Amino acid sequence: MSPTETPRAPGGGGSRFAESFTPGRIAMVAVAILTLVFIFENTRQVRIRILIPEVTMPVYVALLVTALLGGACGYSLAARRRK
Repeated sequence: MSPTETPRAPGGGGSRFAESFTPGRIAMVAVAILTLVFIFENTRQVRIRILIPEVTMPVYVALLVTALLGGACGYSLAARRRK
């Protein structure tokens, strides 16, 4: 061991807190925050046609439902890929 190297603890030596902040997770948190800000800034009522019925709802509800459906689809595809 050279004088500039320090001994590490078994198991990698990094803290669990530091290891949990990966660039991908930071990006996902940033996208989630921006999505929520966008959703809650758009609160006016709109008419949306879903196949046959036409419903009136705030834009943020439609965006939130769309985001949740997209997240569920992404999660199911990722889970299927892991198998």
